[in-house]
Amino acid sequence: MAKTQLNVRVDEGTARAARERALERGMSVNRYIEELVRQDTGEVGHTFVDAASDFMKQYGDVFAEEFGADREGARSAFRDGSREGRR
Repeated sequence: MAKTQLNVRVDEGTARAARERALERGMSVNRYIEELVRQDTGEVGHTFVDAASDFMKQYGDVFAEEFGADREGARSAFRDGSREGRR
């Protein structure tokens, strides 16, 4: 997605709070403000899905190795009425 520069004037207290919150969350002030706007406009679900997708791209193999086959087997067994697949 193309980015557009947006200049905003805020009082020093608001600027300080934005910097502190961004730092606490491990992100840039730009990203922090962008996420606040997305939340306010109802894009939170999309943000979550994007983050989950990024997570699975980066850690999918590890996640599948740790939770994949055993967990899926447990769900299938439970759906069939059997408890043998449950831990």
